[in-house]
Amino acid sequence: MRVAVTGASGLIGSALVPVLVADGHEVVTLVRREPAAGEVRWDPARRELDPEVFAEIDAVVHLAGAGVGDRRWSATYKKTLLDSRIDGTTAVAGALAAVAADGRERVLLSASAVGWYGDASDHEVDESSPRGGGFLADLVREWEASTGPAEDAGVRVAHLRSGLVCDRSGGLMRKLLPIFRLGAGGPMGSGRQCWPWITLPDELAAIRFLMTHREVSGAVNLVAPQPATNAEFATALGNALHRPAIVPAPAFALRLALGEFADEGVLIGQRVVPKVLLDAGFTFQHPRLDEAMRWIASRLV
Repeated sequence: MRVAVTGASGLIGSALVPVLVADGHEVVTLVRREPAAGEVRWDPARRELDPEVFAEIDAVVHLAGAGVGDRRWSATYKKTLLDSRIDGTTAVAGALAAVAADGRERVLLSASAVGWYGDASDHEVDESSPRGGGFLADLVREWEASTGPAEDAGVRVAHLRSGLVCDRSGGLMRKLLPIFRLGAGGPMGSGRQCWPWITLPDELAAIRFLMTHREVSGAVNLVAPQPATNAEFATALGNALHRPAIVPAPAFALRLALGEFADEGVLIGQRVVPKVLLDAGFTFQHPRLDEAMRWIASRLV
């Protein structure tokens, strides 16, 4: 297949591109700078993308967007989070819609997030569950709706509602690992809130699975099948590193450090299950939390 990837420099994209190439696919990455070989320039902030880029493309993996946990939330950064997703997705969906009349079968795998579910407390939620409340839930609603032109033109669209993607090289784990390796890690807030998580290899495998499974469209939860509380997550990571994990991070301190993100991304509970993936026959490499944390620890050298 010929695959176009946006956000190829991020945690997921930088790992996905070489895996796709190893699978035998031809990959084109979309970049905002002057393009090199195998790259095409686009301007997501202006919603500019030449539809001809997708003329010979079979699959688009759209991962571009500002990092939700990269900075303390402010009104300005919240606008950045929203704009970076809506503008880029609108450009991608519009370009796909513009070439859809040629009859070529295409799929758009568009990044999304479990933020859709808001604070679900301890209730199990799957892809059929209603949208929750809060800024992230509203952001995800607009983000996913931005793919509408592609869907209306007949392109198969899957919304990748990812949880916490676990790998030593990026995301929240990059911030947690130094603390836990010092023996200074522990539960965040009460520790009773569920964290939906997935390892990077399973995230990549799920994306590749969805590229070719034509029967799957719509929302797809990219999370491991074993939900875990934050306290269980901390204990499993501490055990894998052979360190104690008993130093709590109080809720007030997290709110001071992270702003609103503490209440929407760290302290809330989301017992999310990957029903669509499991029903479609997807097999996880790291379905259990203890296995996942041991895998991460084994890569620390």
